[in-house]
Amino acid sequence: MTGFLQRARRWWLAGLAVIVAAGAFMLWRYLSPRESTDDAQVSGHVSPVAARVGGAIKAVHVTDNQAVKAGDLLVEIDARDYQIALQRAEADLASAEASARAARTGVPITTTTTASERTVAKATVGSAESAQQAAEREVDAAQAKLAAARARVAQASANATRATSDLERLKPLAGKDEIPKQQLDAAVTAEQAARAETDSARASMKEAEANVAVAESRRAQAASALAQAQAQARTAETAPQQVAMTEARAQGADAQVLQAKAALEQAKLNLDRTNVRASVNGVVSRKSVEVGQMVQPGQPLLALTSLDEVWVIANFKETQLRRMHPGQQAAVSVDAYGGREFEGRVESLAAATGATFSLLPPDNASGNFVKVVQRIPVKIVLNGGQVPASPLRPGMSAEVTVYLK
Repeated sequence: MTGFLQRARRWWLAGLAVIVAAGAFMLWRYLSPRESTDDAQVSGHVSPVAARVGGAIKAVHVTDNQAVKAGDLLVEIDARDYQIALQRAEADLASAEASARAARTGVPITTTTTASERTVAKATVGSAESAQQAAEREVDAAQAKLAAARARVAQASANATRATSDLERLKPLAGKDEIPKQQLDAAVTAEQAARAETDSARASMKEAEANVAVAESRRAQAASALAQAQAQARTAETAPQQVAMTEARAQGADAQVLQAKAALEQAKLNLDRTNVRASVNGVVSRKSVEVGQMVQPGQPLLALTSLDEVWVIANFKETQLRRMHPGQQAAVSVDAYGGREFEGRVESLAAATGATFSLLPPDNASGNFVKVVQRIPVKIVLNGGQVPASPLRPGMSAEVTVYLK
């Protein structure tokens, strides 16, 4: 019995201690300095959902005020044009890759070909120079023979002239029988021999002239062949530039492949964007899209209001902020739930008054000045574990009390 009484006494003392502690806490909280305002409302994330690509709306899978999760399909845009664009991008990529392979194959071929052309061109130039030198020697020899033939013609002509003159002098003497007939016959024979020698010398001269013409023709051909070989050699000397050009074309083809790949990725992205999905958990709001409607990129379709993370914006008077700072405890009373209180804390104070960010901020430097107490927005974040039981929605009115100690 005594043990029972001792246990009961301990329980009674423990309960009394709890009651005293609770009473002390309530008294401290009641008497502690605080600042309150009823100019407060619940805020939250409102995520606009817009079309990323244009087209006709094929299907709408949500209704107003419907709760959705991140990744849920909201709206479908007609994807046939984007499927065709994807197929065209795939074909362009295949064509670009084929061109790039051909361009890369041409680099070693051009390198080998130009090196061979340089070697052949050098050999051809050497052979053409030798041929020209031989042609020059042949022309010199032909011209020397021609000069000798002309000298023989001149000598033979002189001999023929003298033989003719001798014959003409002997003919009258032979008619008078002043000289023997044998002498006249010898003069006739000498004259005929001189003429024959002249004809032979002239024939030799013509042959020598023909040989000179042939030699000069061969020299001209050799000069032409040398000039052509030198031109080919100069062309072959551009081998590094040709190789560089081929490599540049290959690099350009590779760049075309990268461009085609980027276009393909863009086509895939556009096709994927025809399915508009929820980016966050939330409730569908401001739905303005219907089946069959034509939309443009960037056009708003609906909004998603998140209920998972909300906070309170309390507009305190500037005279209430003297001892207020982040981290202080706060109590939020929401009108929608009969004044139920939520616990929170001050996260931050705004950098300027609400009037500063209004569409037409006041200009106290003009006209009559009337001093008005301004309000500073204060952000209150709620402690976890309270919202799911009584979900708060952005825009709800609230009253906020901040405990300054």
